[in-house]
Amino acid sequence: MNNKDSPAMVAIFDLDGTLTWRDTLLAFLGRYIAARPWRLLRLWRVPAVLIAYLRAGRERGVLKARVIHMVMAGDRRAALERWAVQFADSLQGRGTFRPDALAVLREHRKADHHLVLMSASPDLYVTKLGEQLGFEETLCTMLSWQGDRLDGTLRGANCLGAEKLRQLALLRARYPKARFVAYGNSGGDLAHMARADQAILVNAGRSAREQAARLGIPVGDWR
Repeated sequence: MNNKDSPAMVAIFDLDGTLTWRDTLLAFLGRYIAARPWRLLRLWRVPAVLIAYLRAGRERGVLKARVIHMVMAGDRRAALERWAVQFADSLQGRGTFRPDALAVLREHRKADHHLVLMSASPDLYVTKLGEQLGFEETLCTMLSWQGDRLDGTLRGANCLGAEKLRQLALLRARYPKARFVAYGNSGGDLAHMARADQAILVNAGRSAREQAARLGIPVGDWR
């Protein structure tokens, strides 16, 4: 089906641990600091960040935003965009992506399905990865800016759990005739996966697998 305004199927892929072998945000921040070692001086605030994370009920969005703010706040948009492109380019050919995941992605593309990358990682680089991997849409955690400089706090909700479920509802409203398939790897993906027409939990830990079993979601492993 060639009409992307009314696809037969919408395929939603998580990024970290689903398409990739490991977390991309840690790699992004780690390489950023390695290229700018003086930024290590900013890490004296880590204990306070961890305390805020615990007080917020272990809310990952709070932790993520505070760490990004601590490391990158004040940097200019153009410089960060160049870095994001370099980072995304560097992941190609590094064994970052799971071959099985890329094979499934190719099958959906071959079938002319609408491809959506949905990730809790930030838009700083996830949108670039989405473009490189051939996704028509990328939905991810958005960061705020102060003019031309990064603030690093969240602009909207952390794209996990309830937010992924909300994004699925918005996609369904746009494509009411389409069937939806969702791929994820963690408990934070199960809310929207349970509402998809098809879903597979891959590469997950024991707790997420047990939750998936209770929800009737198949599990598997991608290499």
